[in-house]
Amino acid sequence: MNKKQEKYTRWVKIISIVIPVVVALLFGVKIKTIEPLTFLPPIYASINAVTAVILIMAVITVKQKKIIWHERLIKLALLLSFLFLLLYVAYHMTSDSTHYAGNYPIIYYFILITHIVLSVAITPLILVTALKGYFRDVETHKRLAKITFPLWLYVAISGVVVYLMISPFYNT
Repeated sequence: MNKKQEKYTRWVKIISIVIPVVVALLFGVKIKTIEPLTFLPPIYASINAVTAVILIMAVITVKQKKIIWHERLIKLALLLSFLFLLLYVAYHMTSDSTHYAGNYPIIYYFILITHIVLSVAITPLILVTALKGYFRDVETHKRLAKITFPLWLYVAISGVVVYLMISPFYNT
């Protein structure tokens, strides 16, 4: 691994630790001086849905050997995931939590918990996979992508499902 790769790998490790810690800390912060951002959940759920579509398109393009398009789509998926995270944290910093009151709590909590756990666990895997692609370590990138893709796709889709399941209970 060259110096540049070492530098980026160090950043991946730092980001993979900092993001969940900062998100956890920010969940304890409630900003009551501004209007609750209650309009955000359908927006960030939509971002998750678009991310899922983008990820599928990225796999299709790479199988078609359209590498430049694959790279662009992955960069877009990364950007959308980051935007989702910002909006999600902003919502939870300004709004009270919504509690699920539906008929399927076991299913809802299973999907929610796996979504949260995998979203934290997948972060370093996404970043390392992207880094391997960036540095043209194609074999390692392919091997990691076979794990990263389905997990990232699950996180994106399960985020939409969680939103759809809890959305009837917002503001009740």
